[in-house]
Amino acid sequence: MQITLERSKCIGCGACASICSDVFRMAHDGKSSLKDTELSDLQKIETEIACPKEAVEICPVKCIKVK
Repeated sequence: MQITLERSKCIGCGACASICSDVFRMAHDGKSSLKDTELSDLQKIETEIACPKEAVEICPVKCIKVK
C-alpha cells in the first residue's frame, strides 16, 4: 500500500505515531513524519504494514491517505 502524509495540514496531535509507530514518528518540528523520509511537505512511502489504515481513521485533520 502507498501512504501519503501532507505535513502542512498536520497539527501534531501524535495519534498516528502512537497507533502506528512502525510507520509514523513525531519530528523535531512537532509534526508527524513518515519514518525514513526527508522532512518535506508531501511524504510518500510504500509498505505492507496494516496499521496506517487505522491512522487514517483517527487523524483529526485527515492529512494521511492510504491507497
